[in-house]
Amino acid sequence: MTTDSTERQAGDQGSVAGVPDAIDVVTIEETIALALGVCRGRPQVSTLVDLEAQLRGHIALLREPAREAADRMWHGSTKWHRHITRLDGVERQTKQELNPHPFGALIEVQLMARDCQWLLDGYKENWR
Repeated sequence: MTTDSTERQAGDQGSVAGVPDAIDVVTIEETIALALGVCRGRPQVSTLVDLEAQLRGHIALLREPAREAADRMWHGSTKWHRHITRLDGVERQTKQELNPHPFGALIEVQLMARDCQWLLDGYKENWR
């Protein structure tokens, strides 16, 4: 017997263009929602550290398809330049350590969540 949640996950995890893959879209979307909603109240630093680690992992999974999409683009186009510039910025940011101050860490986690959302949106749309 399956629940609505299980059915939703099974339906959303699937594929891009009908090809199954290892990227769990539902989990990534949930992590992004948590990271963007964490500003309510006073989040614990440990919560921010956990969210940051999860987002780093999601970004690492989504980076490869984003790079492959950039390789398929005409390298002189404005679209390619915007894509590659944003992707380079995302990669640079994920190499930085989390800000030790709670407010700075909160901002960084939310920015990382927005970067992850950009990567996920492009992945779901197959970088069109």
